[in-house]
Amino acid sequence: MKFSRMFIPTTKEAPKDATLPSHQYLVRGGFINQVGAGIYNFMPLGKIVLDKIRAIVKEEMDNAGANEVLMSFVTPLELWEESGRANVMGHELLKFKDRKNAGYVLSPTNEESVVDIVKNRVTSYKDLPLNLYHINTKFRDEARPRFGLMRGREFLMKDAYSFHATQEDLVREFNLMEETYKKVYSRLGLEFRVVEADSGAIGGSGSKEFMILANSGEDTIVVCDSCDYGANIEAAKRKELKKEKLETKQIEKVHTPNLKSIEEVTNFLQIDPYYSIKAVIKKAIFKNSVETVVFFVRGVDELEETKACNAVDAIDLEDATPEDLEKANLIAGFCGIIDFPKNIKVVFDKELIGENNIVCGANEEDYHLTGVDLTALDLEYKDLVVVKEGDTCACCGGKLTYTKGIEAGHIFQLGTKYSSAMNATFLDSNGKAQPFIMGCYGIGVSRLVAAVIEQNHDEKGCIWTKSTAPFMVDIIVSNSKKEEEAQAGEKIYNELKANGVEVLLDDRINARFGFKMGDFELIGFPYAVVIGKKLQEGLVEIIDRKTLEKVDVALEEVTSKLLEFIK
Repeated sequence: MKFSRMFIPTTKEAPKDATLPSHQYLVRGGFINQVGAGIYNFMPLGKIVLDKIRAIVKEEMDNAGANEVLMSFVTPLELWEESGRANVMGHELLKFKDRKNAGYVLSPTNEESVVDIVKNRVTSYKDLPLNLYHINTKFRDEARPRFGLMRGREFLMKDAYSFHATQEDLVREFNLMEETYKKVYSRLGLEFRVVEADSGAIGGSGSKEFMILANSGEDTIVVCDSCDYGANIEAAKRKELKKEKLETKQIEKVHTPNLKSIEEVTNFLQIDPYYSIKAVIKKAIFKNSVETVVFFVRGVDELEETKACNAVDAIDLEDATPEDLEKANLIAGFCGIIDFPKNIKVVFDKELIGENNIVCGANEEDYHLTGVDLTALDLEYKDLVVVKEGDTCACCGGKLTYTKGIEAGHIFQLGTKYSSAMNATFLDSNGKAQPFIMGCYGIGVSRLVAAVIEQNHDEKGCIWTKSTAPFMVDIIVSNSKKEEEAQAGEKIYNELKANGVEVLLDDRINARFGFKMGDFELIGFPYAVVIGKKLQEGLVEIIDRKTLEKVDVALEEVTSKLLEFIK
C-alpha cells in the first residue's frame, strides 16, 4: 500500500481528556476517532490492527475445537429476566423498547443468548461437550467511560460458552481455554500474567483473569516473588497473619473519650493493634432491598470491598451515612460485637477465628471493651481483607508485591447458574434430565489494541509488536520529487511485497522528510527504510522503531536484511 492512497489523519494534538498513552497515540496516529462518550470509529490503520488481533484469537479458538457462531447484538429483555440478570447488571445494561413496546437490551455478554440457542437443540450427554464462540460488538453503559479503548461503552469482544455433562469435563475445558489464551497473548507479543479473580456479575465458582502488565493498568495485581502465584487484589489470598495468642481475660469496659481510630485506641491502651478489631459499616444494595451491614476486620487490616460485597451476596456496597448509623443504632468509632443490635447483619474476617482477647468498641460513645472472647460467640466468618505488599504467599511462603495490569481476558466456571435459571437440560447416561454445566471465556479484542500500546510505547509514539503492526515496514522516500529516490523506493517496495512483507511506501510528494519521520515514529511501524542522500553511495538506512537504532545497508541487500530482522 502507498501512503498517498491511504486515509491516515495524523495530528500533533491529543484529546484533552486523554491521559493514557494508548488513548493519546491511537487518536494522534489516526487509528481511531471518538464519536461519542466511550464510542469510537476505527480508521484504516486501526481496522488493520483490530483484524490482526481478531484473526489470532479466531485461529487459536478454532484450534482448540470451539465452534464459531454469530449471535445478535440486540437481545430480548425477557431472556435477561429469565436468567435473573435484568436487574443485577444495573445501569450498565442498556434497555430499550421497539415500536411494539417489546423490551430489548444491547448485549454486554451473551450467556442468555447462547443458552437459548442450545436449549432443546442439545438433548443428550452424547452431544457434549460443546463450545460456541463469537467475536461481536458489545455495549456496557459505563457511568464514566474514559481511557479511550480501555473503558469504552461499545467494544469488540470474543466470548465463548461451553456446555458439559460433568464438572470434571468443565474443568478440562477451563484448563484448555487457559492454555489457548496463553497462546493468543504470546502470539501477540505481550507480557502477561494469569491471576485468580473475582467472578463479578457473570457469576460462577471459579475464574481467572489474563492481565497485560503495564504501569498504566487500572487493576492492582498481587504477585509472589518466589512462585507463579498471582491474583487480582479483589481475590488475592495470603498466608494468615499469626501472632502469639494472649491469655483469655475478663471483659473490661474502658473509658476512651474521643478516641475513635484504631491507632488512637491502641496507643491509649498500649497494646498491639493486631489484638484489636475495627468495624467497617456499609450500606449493602440487594436486588429488592437496602440494608446496613457491619464488617469486622483486624485492626492492622483493611476491608476489601469486593470480597465484602460477595460475602453478603450484595449487588454493591456504599458508605453508610450518619442517618443510616442513627437508624441502625450504631455509633461510629465505638462499634463492637458485644450487645450488638440483633437486626443488623455482621460478618467477621476469617483470620479472627479463635481470637480470645480482643479490643473492640463497646457500642457506647467514648467506651471500648478489652478481653473480648470471639470463641464464645456464634459468628459468620469470610475472607474480607486487602492483601498488602509484604504479606506472605500462601502457596510458597514468598513475599507478595503489587504490580499493575490491564484485564484483557477472563474465564469462568459458571456451573449451572444460567442453565438452571433458564430450564436448559439434557438427558444424562441414566436418562435423567440435568442442567448443563457451563463455562464462559472472554477476550477484549478491541481493548487489546490499546493494551499493546500501553505495554509498548515511548515519548514519540506507538511501538507495535510484529504480529499486530498495521505494516511491518515503512519505506520513507526523503524527497519523492527526485526520480532516483522514488525509483529506489518502488524497487524495495515491490521486492518486499514479492516476499510477503506487509509494506507501506511513503510516497507523499508534498510532505517534508521530518514530517514523514514524525509519522513513522508516532504510528509505530516496526521498521523504516529511509532513502535519502546516501543513495548516491548506493546505501539506504534501516531504522528499528523499538530501539531507534540505525544501520546503513546497500540498496541491493535491503530486502534480505529486513527479512532477517523480521524473522
